[in-house]
Amino acid sequence: MLRGLLSAAPDALVAVNAEGEIVYVNAQAERIFRWARADLVGRPVEQLVPERFAGRHPFLRAGYMAHPTTRPMGAGLELWARRQDGSEFPAEISLSGFTTRAGSLVAAAIRDVTESRRTEYRFRAVLASAPDAIVGVDGEGRIELLNEQTERLFGWTASELLGQKVEVLVPEPALGRHVEHRASYVADPQSRPMGAGLQLAARRKDGSTFPAEISLSAVADEPGSLLVLAAIRDVSERIELAAERQRQALEAQREQSHRLESLGQLAGGVAHDFNNLLGVILNYTALLARNETEPRAAADLGEIRAAAERGASLTRQLLTFARRDVANPEAVDVSDVVRGVSGMLERTLGEDIDLRLDLASEPLVVVADRQQLEQIVLNLAINARDAMPGGGTLTLATSVAAPSEALRPGAGRDAVLRVIDTGVGMTDAVIERAFEPFFTTKPRGQGTGLGLASVYGIVRRNGGDVRIDSAVDEGTIVTVSLRGAEHPSPAGQAHQGASAGGRERILLVEDEVALRDATARILTGNGYDVLVASNGAEALEVFDREATTIDLVVTDIAMPRMRGDELARLLQVRRAGTPVIMMTGYDSGDAPLTGRLLAKPVSEEELLRAVREVFDA
Repeated sequence: MLRGLLSAAPDALVAVNAEGEIVYVNAQAERIFRWARADLVGRPVEQLVPERFAGRHPFLRAGYMAHPTTRPMGAGLELWARRQDGSEFPAEISLSGFTTRAGSLVAAAIRDVTESRRTEYRFRAVLASAPDAIVGVDGEGRIELLNEQTERLFGWTASELLGQKVEVLVPEPALGRHVEHRASYVADPQSRPMGAGLQLAARRKDGSTFPAEISLSAVADEPGSLLVLAAIRDVSERIELAAERQRQALEAQREQSHRLESLGQLAGGVAHDFNNLLGVILNYTALLARNETEPRAAADLGEIRAAAERGASLTRQLLTFARRDVANPEAVDVSDVVRGVSGMLERTLGEDIDLRLDLASEPLVVVADRQQLEQIVLNLAINARDAMPGGGTLTLATSVAAPSEALRPGAGRDAVLRVIDTGVGMTDAVIERAFEPFFTTKPRGQGTGLGLASVYGIVRRNGGDVRIDSAVDEGTIVTVSLRGAEHPSPAGQAHQGASAGGRERILLVEDEVALRDATARILTGNGYDVLVASNGAEALEVFDREATTIDLVVTDIAMPRMRGDELARLLQVRRAGTPVIMMTGYDSGDAPLTGRLLAKPVSEEELLRAVREVFDA
């Protein structure tokens, strides 16, 4: 029975006496070492030891025989054995001593671990070549394995970490939570890939911490035994690069904003001066046309007037971009504005463009000039149409701003308008310059380059934001965000007073000589008695002399020595309730503009209608 048991053992069994001679081998030993039993029994055991170890093996054997202790299989020793042909194989060897009537013997159980050692070496090679730190933790949270990257990343040696709780690698503030998380993970282990969006951190030996990405996977090498593998990656550099890219993007945005602000200041100054010139052209054209009966001359004057009005339209767009146009803000619903212009757009866009409205079901109330909001929608829609020469879909969408889109987080509901087309799209270089005045990608004569510039000006003036997202051949989305208000108000109605003249006395204050003379002639020609002054100080002197006879003061705002709004304030001190109409080419922003305002250039009809409305009121 004993012989049968020894022959059936899975390992090679070799018994050696005190002199180092082999006294017994089983069948498995014959197969592993490729020796016949007769060639082994009675021979020195060193016959089974590689030559490189054979010289010192007798000393090791003698030491063991002097103090025999049981050494179990898999004691972590790198051991080798030799076959009959001289080839070697890695082995695990257990030893135990026992005494017989023939003397002391040592029994050695020998196992060929070539395959397991090869697997182990491959596993170690994988660990060593992994770019991330890899830590293996058992079900109790103790570190069982780690690679060299772990030593480099955390500053610990393998001998210092093995057997320690994994919390030694966790920052102090997260220790308590980590123990709970570890226990819940062990109870229900699920793979968690790298970059799962969690904000994690790890701690080095010196106590310093770093941001980390950690993937988790669980391996059950035997029933009831769990090994959790954690791959840990230091993402400090990535976060720094992302922060640097964000900083560069913000810097580029600031530079673009500064460039646009500088262009806006230049445009505002040019438009202000140009408005006065256009006013002179329009008013003198009106004076000439009043008495012109020859058809050809009247037609020529009409062309001059039309050209001046086109110039006035351009200056208004420039002033809008520069945020210096004269606005009349009111509470309006953005969706109502879109609905209001959609009918016009359907007629304007053409049959090849499919116009779709995707409007919020609830009011989106902002405080802005209704006409300027209409201008935003029209300009963006026309740009979208031009980007779809072969037809396409244009969508006008409104919605409440998401938290990430809010202009003032926590301050209320902001409104978002999106104009979406399926057109040719824009390159990044075009997007970067799209809001600059006079920049256009359209053919010569087909665009002024002021459409998006005026949109930018209106939006920024109202404390909003505008963004372009586009890709070539994929279309464009222009997103306009505006600050929310409380309640909408009805659309502003245009003043419909009569433009007939009268007999009242008007004090006209204007520093531009030609414009002052033309305006005075228009008022005088319509029956009004006109006094003139070239600046605010001179106007005060005239008013002090003729205060009881002056029914209305019409004044420019931007003048030397004294501004028109300051003049209006002083007039109210002298005589409360004195009606004042102020004319301005642009809003300088130096003082709030209140009361009745006329934006230069002021046409004859507009001037006479405003004057009559003030008197009739």
